[in-house]
Amino acid sequence: MITRRLILAGAAALAFTTSASADDWKTKYPELTFAVVPAENASGVTERWAPFMTYLSKELGVKVTLRIANDYAAVIEGQRAGNIHIASYGSASFARARLTGVKTDAFANDINADGSTGYYSVFFVKASSAYKKVDDLKGKNLGLVDPNSTSGNNVPRFELDKMGIHDADSYFSKVVFTGSHENAMLALAQGTVDVAANQWTSDDDSTLAQMLTKGMLKNADGSAMKKDDFRIIHKSAPIINGPYAYNSDLPEDAKAAIAKAFFDAPSKDKAAFDRLSDGQKKGFHRATTKDWDGTIELIKFVDALRKKRAS
Repeated sequence: MITRRLILAGAAALAFTTSASADDWKTKYPELTFAVVPAENASGVTERWAPFMTYLSKELGVKVTLRIANDYAAVIEGQRAGNIHIASYGSASFARARLTGVKTDAFANDINADGSTGYYSVFFVKASSAYKKVDDLKGKNLGLVDPNSTSGNNVPRFELDKMGIHDADSYFSKVVFTGSHENAMLALAQGTVDVAANQWTSDDDSTLAQMLTKGMLKNADGSAMKKDDFRIIHKSAPIINGPYAYNSDLPEDAKAAIAKAFFDAPSKDKAAFDRLSDGQKKGFHRATTKDWDGTIELIKFVDALRKKRAS
C-alpha cells in the first residue's frame, strides 16, 4: 500500500538527489578564477572588483578569486588553458579569443545608465592644444592602449583608415602602446603623447571621468585637471559593450548559476554592483556569443591592414 509517508519520503529523496546533482560541479570546481584586464592601476582594480568577488562566492557557494591580468592576451591564453573560468573581455579581445579557437561563451554585458549597451572609441587631445581634428596631428605622437583593445587600438585604426590614414605608424611620428586606458590618459596629460585613444560612454562614464574623480590627472603646477582640460576630436560609431564570458567546458549547472548571480547582483548586492562602475551602470544584459560576430569582422579587417603594412 502506498501511504502518504512513503510518498513524502520519496519526494524528499528525489529532492536530495536533485540538489546533490546540481551541486556536483562544485566538487569539480571548488574555486573559480575570474580575470579582468585593468583599465586603471592594480590597487584600483582590486578595490573595484573585490566586493563583487565576495558576492559571487556567496551566491555560487565556491570561492571566486580575482585575477588581474597583465593584458588582454593573458586573459585569452588563460581561458584557452582552462586556468580562467570567467572573464571580463573587451569586444575585440573576445573576438580574438573566438578567432583563435578559445572555448569561451558570452553570457552578459553591461547596461549603461541610459539603458544602452554600447560605448565609443574616441580621440582625446588637451583642450589647450591647437589640435581640432585628426588631420592636425600628422607627425605627432599617438597613444594607444593594447594591441587587443577595442577602443584603444582596433577601432581607432579602423577609424583612421576611414579617414584615409591607412598606416598610423607612418602618419604619426610615434605610436605608443601605453598598456592601459588610464596610462593612455596619463601620457596625454603629461605630454608624452599629443592624442590618445580611449573609451567613452558619456561625460560621466569614461576612463577620463573616473580618473578626474580620483584626482589622478594633474597640471604641471600640481593642480587637479578638469573635464574642460580635454577635448574629443573624433568619436567612432557605437561599439557593443564587451562581454562577460565563461569557459564553454564548464558544466551547464555552473554556467546557469554564474549567469543568475550576475543578473541578480543589482538587487541582491547593489553596493558591490555599483562599485564596479561608480554607479554608472544599470545592470547586466543577457548576451550570446553571436552578438560579437560583427566585431570578429572588424578584427579580420585590422589584421588585413597589419598584413598589408608588413608586406
